[in-house]
Amino acid sequence: MCGIVGYLGEKDSLDIILNGLKRLEYRGYDSAGIAVYNGSTIACCKSKGKISKLEKSLSKRKNLKGGLGIGHTRWATHGEPNNANAHPQFSNSNKLCLVHNGIIENYSTIKQKLVKEGFTFKSETDTEVLVNLIEYIKTKEDVKLGEAVQIALNQVIGAYAIAVIDNDKPDEIVVAKLGSPLCIGVGDDEYFIGSDVTPFIEYTKNVVYLEDGELAIIRNHKETFYRKIVDDKIISPIVSKLELSLDKIEKQGFDHYMLKEIYEQPKAIEDTLRGRLNISKGIIKLSGVDDYINKFLSANKITIIACGTSWHSALVAEYMFEKIARIPVEVEYASEFRYRDPIIEKNDIIIAISQSGETADTLAAIKVAKSSGAFIYGVCNVVGSSIARESDTGSYTHAGPEIGVASTKAFTTQMTVLYLMAVKLSKSKGIISEKIFQKYIYEISKIGDYVHKTLATNNKIKKIAKEFQKSKNCLYLGRGYNFPIALEGALKLKEISYIHAEGYPAAEMKHGPIALIDKDMPTIVIATNKINYDKIVSNIQEIKSRKGKIVAIVSEGDREVKKIADHIIEVPDSVESITPFITVIPLQLLSYHIAVLLGKDVDQPRNLAKSVTVE
Repeated sequence: MCGIVGYLGEKDSLDIILNGLKRLEYRGYDSAGIAVYNGSTIACCKSKGKISKLEKSLSKRKNLKGGLGIGHTRWATHGEPNNANAHPQFSNSNKLCLVHNGIIENYSTIKQKLVKEGFTFKSETDTEVLVNLIEYIKTKEDVKLGEAVQIALNQVIGAYAIAVIDNDKPDEIVVAKLGSPLCIGVGDDEYFIGSDVTPFIEYTKNVVYLEDGELAIIRNHKETFYRKIVDDKIISPIVSKLELSLDKIEKQGFDHYMLKEIYEQPKAIEDTLRGRLNISKGIIKLSGVDDYINKFLSANKITIIACGTSWHSALVAEYMFEKIARIPVEVEYASEFRYRDPIIEKNDIIIAISQSGETADTLAAIKVAKSSGAFIYGVCNVVGSSIARESDTGSYTHAGPEIGVASTKAFTTQMTVLYLMAVKLSKSKGIISEKIFQKYIYEISKIGDYVHKTLATNNKIKKIAKEFQKSKNCLYLGRGYNFPIALEGALKLKEISYIHAEGYPAAEMKHGPIALIDKDMPTIVIATNKINYDKIVSNIQEIKSRKGKIVAIVSEGDREVKKIADHIIEVPDSVESITPFITVIPLQLLSYHIAVLLGKDVDQPRNLAKSVTVE
């Protein structure tokens, strides 16, 4: 889940790479480094910690100027975060320099072999092993850099996206990928490398997304060679046009990306619905479903696989599909799915959800399902991502770039796509009448308005955050559609404030968690005036009788909970299936404001990265 940047051209590479790393810092921020060919040698600067520390170190260096360079921001896997383990990593001769995102699983075996050949190692990383393996092959086999990389990668087991430069080849970068994202920006006599497109969107709109098992030898003023790593087959790359603009990845006056992205949710939902929900014609159009409607209608079951916040959107979808479309649904952690020998039949449908479209566990689960003949429907945000390409069909969420590590707008737009699917399938199966279908369409069209209105609770939530910022533990409760929202609220608090929190179905409180309740542990309860409202009220009374502090999210006009709770947050009244879109907003804001009050790094919380591209 590290970030890779590279440049080859006539411009000074340092600033391009540094700015690119800043945009990729969401992928990891344990350490960072840049290497530049300066006309005589490859000069390097690395630093433990965030890119701001690297930037300070760079200000003291004058020898990193040149038109060829690579950079890296690290999320540590092999070896603790320190300068020695930071990338780029050099070969023993200091001629080869490499950056790497992924894990080389058999690095220990390769390292032992290289030690016997006289190689020494300065770091604990698998990356240093890989760069020395390339050097060993290049020297022993007397081959060029590209071929040496190719031979080496055929010997490694694991996942990787790499960029390699050679002191003797100052006009060349070799890149390759398997399981980790990598793309090439193609400019006018210049090339850009990135884990995603954000490092180079102001320089070019032309991009090549490398597929798994592909390698590219990029040379300045010469033809770029694209090959298959395994069999050396020549590839004709597909050059895509970027639609992303620079302003989409800037803070635009907000203190943090996370807050900006919370407030972008009405627009993001609107963008997700655009072209798919036609109010005037009363139709839902999802090409991924429309084109394969018979597969959906004949499916025995739908299994949804995801990780983290995406898993919570899958849980909401389980309620949507089963209640609205009457289709059996199983929700699985992608990380566990393939290890329990799942029963997959050829007419099963797998829905894979991932914001980045690069989540390693989800990709691995997809491959298991495909090998059993399952039909894969991908739901992701990043166009051209690995999951999008591995899926048989699917839908993009169109949330726009999400830079904050703690996911917000990706979550609500995932739910939007899944809701559209559930309602459309319900109508296609003949489960709901035209009248009910049109009612659903109307309610879906109002989601953005409901979310916008809910954002007005921000100032009240700020005040609540001040009261509970010193809490050590929190309990989140919800029922039905809002049980997954309780899980999501607890996750958000853990992610960015580091306060321990747990989400539970409200009725499960009596089966253990009630023992934790006292005056020092706040309970956040989702208590909208829908199904099981009376039972939720009873749960709140049970908490209150044990001197617990209660923050309740309630429907506008609520009377019962208002009498009991210490704090209430009113949200627009809606049909039950819409409530998750609304109730999650106060929980996002509450987590944000508590984290800010505690002085935490909201956008880059410790130990986390935006895209988990290693297992």
